[in-house]
Amino acid sequence: MRLGEIVKTLRKSDEAIESADREPLGFSIDSRAIREGEMFFAIRGENHDGHNFVASALDKGAIAAVVANDFSGAPARESKLVRVPDTLSALQALASSVLENWPGREVAITGSSGKTTTKELTASVLARGGRVTKTSGNLNNHFGLPLSVLKMESDHRHASDFDFAVLEMGMNHAGEIAGLTRFAPPDLAAVTNVGAVHLEFFPSVEAIGDAKSEIVLGLKPGGAAVLNADDPLVARMRALRNDVEAVMYGIEEHARVVAKGIEPDGLAGSRFVLSTPRGEVKVSLRLAGRHNVYNALAAAAVGEFYGLPLEAIAEGLGGAGGSRMRGEVLRFKEGITVIDDSYNSNPRALIEMASTVCASRECRRRVVVAGEMLELGRAGPGLHREAGRALAALGVDRLIGVRGLARDMVEGAREAGMSEGAAVFCETPDEASELLLREAREGDLILVKGSRGVRTEIVVERLKRRWELG
Repeated sequence: MRLGEIVKTLRKSDEAIESADREPLGFSIDSRAIREGEMFFAIRGENHDGHNFVASALDKGAIAAVVANDFSGAPARESKLVRVPDTLSALQALASSVLENWPGREVAITGSSGKTTTKELTASVLARGGRVTKTSGNLNNHFGLPLSVLKMESDHRHASDFDFAVLEMGMNHAGEIAGLTRFAPPDLAAVTNVGAVHLEFFPSVEAIGDAKSEIVLGLKPGGAAVLNADDPLVARMRALRNDVEAVMYGIEEHARVVAKGIEPDGLAGSRFVLSTPRGEVKVSLRLAGRHNVYNALAAAAVGEFYGLPLEAIAEGLGGAGGSRMRGEVLRFKEGITVIDDSYNSNPRALIEMASTVCASRECRRRVVVAGEMLELGRAGPGLHREAGRALAALGVDRLIGVRGLARDMVEGAREAGMSEGAAVFCETPDEASELLLREAREGDLILVKGSRGVRTEIVVERLKRRWELG
């Protein structure tokens, strides 16, 4: 898209602007990271107003800046300004215009856990059948999703260069996913699961399921909903629409896409037979844990709907590895293995990953560093205590709770039989790091997991600085 075309889309006019014939190199809402040749959108957020950084963005070489009509901070730069009533709405409208004129297929993914892994697996599968773009990092909200879409018109690429866009849609309030689907309605929507996350903003887990179901309600007519048959709150979403196809996947319940004969292979992943109406194929998955088999099935169901050969689906699943801070396995020369799953946490995800750790035969001692799980509202103390009891029942040898309500997790583990010496609480990630560095020994398998705001990644960073990767 040339700059002049963008102005016409946003302003509904042929208003003159400097460099109208140039194509922006990309699109940004962060003046600190903007590159020369990119277009800057001055977004007004809860904590910062991007209009305060328009001059900085232009000084760094931004080709233009989209600003609110009332902006008066850069009178000498008027020829580089695109004035609009609302800059966030303009960003979303521009993304919407890209999708409206694009003949490809948008695949949207949501769920209480596993979104990013499922996105990576799905992109890997679809890459065997076409050209794929996907969400970068956690760009999955009302700011990030349009930026993910606009990647298709960045770095001298165009939407026509892609056949599929695999996009995450996140939320922590009702109505947010509905808002995302209004400017980016998907052709296919996949829902991984519904769990106890964001309970601070919802009255129940069922209400969370209703909010997740907005992605199915936002599907284009004639599209498809890929749904987890083994999760009742997801499975019931098949009844929401009679004009879209439901593609069910699962392990326990009857489904179109099923994993049979699952053989765990420790931290190396697992093997299973992928069964579909078109036949069966063997899959070797490089991601550990039963929860990742579900993520792989969701991706396989997307490939199945789009008619990819089963061998190509299996190849795509086998070719996908773990993402940074999301189940990443780090092996140190000291004989210690760390699973860095520090990107985020909730009760379901914590127990799933801890189950994988405790099932491992590759270690002498199983250690879990579990940070506080945020946004659980009044249910938080009880859910942390339940998680502690579950960790003890799984056979965790050492539990280090980090910050806030993780104290309740430690108390729950002690109530379930762990000794005071085995289950301990630390106020900060730094304190937990010091404790680990003092007591870790050869043969330890250490899981590090916590909500984003707790910053348990500090633990992993400290271990990397002290120990050498093998």
